[in-house]
Amino acid sequence: MRVFARKGFRAARVGDIAEEAGVAHGLLYHYFRSKDEVLETIFRETWQLLQTDVERIAAAEVPLREQLRRFARIFLGSWLMTPDLIGVLVREVARTPAVGERVDEIRGVFLGLGRMIEAGKERGEVRADCDVGFATFAVYGALEEILTGWVLGQLPADEEDVERAVAAVVDVTTAGLAA
Repeated sequence: MRVFARKGFRAARVGDIAEEAGVAHGLLYHYFRSKDEVLETIFRETWQLLQTDVERIAAAEVPLREQLRRFARIFLGSWLMTPDLIGVLVREVARTPAVGERVDEIRGVFLGLGRMIEAGKERGEVRADCDVGFATFAVYGALEEILTGWVLGQLPADEEDVERAVAAVVDVTTAGLAA
């Protein structure tokens, strides 16, 4: 991850990854066929963790506003915890033509977020005419664009920025979804 963050995926070599990991070049090939597989593994494991968080949040018996706040906090807070990882995911994974191949892995997070909004609709927290699918894309898209801005250096990003961004997304979203 650090090699991809420092050099970019295209310039990174398997030897660079092995050196950074402190293992022999051949040992890396024992576990991964290529640097592409290393990147895919990073993506898959990270996305599985996020999906687990989404499922936990969706199962919580709290209002939609709080569920959205928790999700946004984890999603945007990841920048402060693992900036190299987030930089790699945004620069190398999310913006590549191969992202279409990852749709099944991404779908779980969208489905969980959609379940939160649908449950809010059933509880009367979300207006009846809300298209849950588009609302899910709107929430996720807002969060992803903020994170992308931070990765690309367009916005500052510290703990205070994360909290302000979480509040802004939750405020705007819940106002737009309100019954």
